[in-house]
Amino acid sequence: MSTLRQDGAGGKLSTGVGGVGSTGVGGAGGAGRSTGVGVLDRSVALLDLLADGPRTLRWLSGASGLPRPTAYRLLVALEAHRLVARDASGAFGLGPRLTELAVRAGPAVDLAALAGPVLTRLHEATGESVQLYVRSGDRRLCIAARDAGTGLRDSVPVGALLPLDAGSGGKVLLAWSQPTSTQPEGALAAELAAVRKRGWAASVAERESGVASVSAPVLADGVLLGALCISGPASRIGTAPGKRLAPMIVEAAADLAALAAT
Repeated sequence: MSTLRQDGAGGKLSTGVGGVGSTGVGGAGGAGRSTGVGVLDRSVALLDLLADGPRTLRWLSGASGLPRPTAYRLLVALEAHRLVARDASGAFGLGPRLTELAVRAGPAVDLAALAGPVLTRLHEATGESVQLYVRSGDRRLCIAARDAGTGLRDSVPVGALLPLDAGSGGKVLLAWSQPTSTQPEGALAAELAAVRKRGWAASVAERESGVASVSAPVLADGVLLGALCISGPASRIGTAPGKRLAPMIVEAAADLAALAAT
C-alpha cells in the first residue's frame, strides 16, 4: 500500500509503504509453534495474522486471543522496529523492515549492491530519484533507490511493494518476464509489446498523480534481472519523459547488466 504526500516546507514528495498479511495463532507458520519465549511467540503470531493485509487492533486481539492492551503493546514495539506499520486508517500491517531483510537474504541483494554507483551517476545526471525494481509475485519490489534529495520529488523507499500494471518500472518487468498462465491481454498486452520493441517504458500519473517515470530492463544474456527507473514530478520531467530520459536509462541499465555479468 502506498500513499503520496507532501512533507514540510521543502515540498518533499514521498511514498509511504504499508504491508500485507493471515493465519491464526494456532495456524500454519511460526505462530503455531511454541518456543517457550512468550513475548517472541506472541509477536510472531501477530505478524502471521497480518499476512493477508492490514487489520484493526480489535480484530487482531480477537484472532490472537490476546487482551487488547497486550496486543497493542506488542504491535507498538514491532512498529518501532519497522516490522509493523500503520496505514492511514490506523490499521496495522506488515512493515517495510521485513521486506528489507528478505531482500538481504536473497539473490537480489547482489544486484542491489552492484547498483549503487549506477544509481548515483544516473541521479547526478538527471537530478531525479532513481530506483531498481525486481519482480515479487504479482508486484514489484524496490531493492535499491537514490532519492532526489531536496525539493519536489518522488521518493520510493527500499522494500516498497508497488503494482506491476501501473508505472513504467512495472511495465518493464511485465514486458520482459517469462510467460505465465495469466498473461496480460488487450490494451495492456499491446502496450507491453510496444515497450519491448523500443526497449524502455514511460508513464505519467499511473502509479501516483503528478508522478512521471522512465524505466529500462536490466538484461544479462537476455535474462531479466530487474528494472531501472528514473522518477519525479511530471511538472519537471514532462508529459513525454522518454524523449529526454530514455537514452540515459537504457545506457545505465546496460552498465548495470555488464557489472552483473562480471
